[in-house]
Amino acid sequence: MTDEDLLAQIQARTFASMIAATDRGSGLTADRWPTPSACSIAAVGFAMTCWTVGVSHGWMTRAHGADLTVRALRTLHDAPQGDGPDGVSGTRGWFYHFLNMRTGLRAGTCELSTIDTALLLAGALCAARFFDGEDAVEAEIRTLTAALMARVDWAWFLRPSGRFALGWAPESGFIPYEWVGYNEAMILYILALGAEGSPVPESAWTAWCEGYGRSWRGDHLSFGPMFGHQYSHLWVDFRGVQDAFMRQRGLDYFENSRRAVAAQQTYARENPGRWNGYGDDLWGLTACDGPGDFRRLRGFSIKAFRAYSARGAWDFDDGTLAPTAVAASTPFAPQACAAALRRMIEDHGPAIYGPHGFQDAFNPSVDRAPTDHGEVRPLTGWVGRDMLGIDQGPIVAMIENHRSALIWRLMRQEPVIRRGLERAGFGGGWLSDVSP
Repeated sequence: MTDEDLLAQIQARTFASMIAATDRGSGLTADRWPTPSACSIAAVGFAMTCWTVGVSHGWMTRAHGADLTVRALRTLHDAPQGDGPDGVSGTRGWFYHFLNMRTGLRAGTCELSTIDTALLLAGALCAARFFDGEDAVEAEIRTLTAALMARVDWAWFLRPSGRFALGWAPESGFIPYEWVGYNEAMILYILALGAEGSPVPESAWTAWCEGYGRSWRGDHLSFGPMFGHQYSHLWVDFRGVQDAFMRQRGLDYFENSRRAVAAQQTYARENPGRWNGYGDDLWGLTACDGPGDFRRLRGFSIKAFRAYSARGAWDFDDGTLAPTAVAASTPFAPQACAAALRRMIEDHGPAIYGPHGFQDAFNPSVDRAPTDHGEVRPLTGWVGRDMLGIDQGPIVAMIENHRSALIWRLMRQEPVIRRGLERAGFGGGWLSDVSP
C-alpha cells in the first residue's frame, strides 16, 4: 500500500467513526464513542466539516450530508439561550462546551467555551460554503449559519486586556485566564475580527500576540501538544500569508507547524523519558485519553501518568501516543506522518486500528487494561477504549487538505476569514488575490 493509499484508508475509516458518533435526530456529535457521552460542540464543528469531505468522496450522498448538517444547526439555533444555569444551550450566542445529545441543552455544570464555540462556528461556515445549492435544505444551512454568527456577542467575552477569556459559567462568572498566544485560539480571534459588524478592535490580535515571546523556541513558536498547531490550520490556509510577527521572522504559520512536527520527531528520537516505542518514525503527543491518574515506579524513578490530558514535546509526557497528533499533521509533513502511521499499524495492528480508524491513544509503557478490541500485541500496552470527536474530526479534515485542499479552498472564499485575517494584519499569499 502506498503512502497515499494508506492515508486514504485511514481517512475513510475515521470518517465512519464520526458518522457512528452522530445522533441522527439532533445532528449533534458525541464527545466520545462508543462510550455514551454528551455532545461536544467542537466535535460538531469538526463533524460538519467532515460531511463536506464525505460528500466529495462519495462516502455519503449530498442529501445525507446536508441533512445531518441542517439538523445540527437547527438544534443549536432553536435551543433556548439565557443567563440561567439550566434549560439553555448558552448565552449571547456562545455555547456551553458540552450539550445534551438530543436536546442541545447544557450538560452538567460545564463552562461556556469561547474556543469550542469558535470551532463550532468555523465548521458551520465551512458547511455553508460547501452546501451552496438552491434547494431548501442547503439554503437553510446558509441561513442558520448566518444567524448563529450574527447573534454572537463577541465583545462580551473581551476582558480589559483586550483578550478573550477562556470561558464563563453562571455559577462563578468569567474564568480568570485569557487566550494569549501561541495555541489553538488563532481561529477564535480570526472569526471575531472577521464577523460582519464585529465590535472587536484590531488591537485584539496585537494583545493575543503579546504572549508569543515566551512561546518562541529556537526556530518556531512552540506549543507542546500538536493540536495547537493543527486546529486553526484545519480551516485557514496559512501557506504564504503572514502577520507582522511572522513577517519579521520570514516565516508563516504553516512553516511554523512543519517545524513543530520536526520538533516532535527530534523529541521522540532523543526520548528523554525512555518510554517504550518512541523514535523518528513513532511519535505523537497531544491532548488525548490516557491510562489513568496514578504513579508508578519505572526504572529508578517514579513516573506520573494521567487520564485525559494535554501531552507535548518537552512538556508533560507519560508515554501515551495519540494517532491524531500524527494523522492531523499530514499537510505539514506528509512522508513523516505516513511513515509514523504505518509504523503504528505494523507494530500494534488491530489493537489500535480497525474499521473505524484509530483508538484515541495507546501507551506501550503501561500494562494494558482489559479490552475487547481484538488482538493485542505484546508491546502495545494500554489502549484507549474510545474515539474522541475532537481528535477524529481533524484526521479526516487535515488529510483532505493534504489530498485536495478542499477545506482551504472553501474557506478562502469565506468573507469572515478574509476580513479576520486582514484586520489582524495578514497579507501576501492568497490574500493578495482579488476578493471572490
